[in-house]
Amino acid sequence: MEKLETNITSGPIIELDNVKRVFHVGEVEVEALRGVNAEINAGEYVVLLGPSGSGKTTLLNQIGGIDQPTEGTVKISHVDITHFDEEEMTKLRRKTIGWIFQFHNLIPSLSSMENVQLALELMEDKENQVERSIQALEDVGLGEYVDRFPAQLSGGQQQRVAIARALVKQPTIIVADEPTGNLDKETGNVIVDLMLDLCHSKGITFVVVTHDPSMAKVADRVLSMEDGKIVDSNVLSKTIKE
Repeated sequence: MEKLETNITSGPIIELDNVKRVFHVGEVEVEALRGVNAEINAGEYVVLLGPSGSGKTTLLNQIGGIDQPTEGTVKISHVDITHFDEEEMTKLRRKTIGWIFQFHNLIPSLSSMENVQLALELMEDKENQVERSIQALEDVGLGEYVDRFPAQLSGGQQQRVAIARALVKQPTIIVADEPTGNLDKETGNVIVDLMLDLCHSKGITFVVVTHDPSMAKVADRVLSMEDGKIVDSNVLSKTIKE
């Protein structure tokens, strides 16, 4: 596995070149991505915006190392990950990319701290696990809830634990798939503000999937998708607000 650069502070950290993804459903070919070209710069907060079925999550899976394209190339930190084997992809997900999902995917029998710590254990990073996990929870405003179990937390608090779990790995990129889709609007706005703050204060690149145009108002850049293609990559938050 070619070494990924972790100190990129400017320029493209994600590069997509003619990315296509075809799924086979029986004898039918489904073109989920139809030649996506884009660059995402280090430290940007980018929203993938579009209706259901537009290819947003499929594209996020290419960036996040869960899936690989049928054609085209995906580069992370200038390294082509298109033909990584499963071991290399696992290392990429564990060490470079943090994931936040719509459903928090917390383990009910583990405390907030233990759920966060699990990310470090999967990385086989044994140094100061407890201290780092507590710090990650403090970074998302849950320093007083380290011993609470998921059932003792609100939906917004559970999503904060999920963000802390992604954050504790000190990733260069965090990808989020409908992170507010299971929350009420007020709580969702709090989560968006938190992710935006983490992006700008820690220099983490965020790529966030949503079908909600209101979430795009705070983005540094919006990639609008339709029918497996990016149809507009220059819609800035200022334009949306106006």
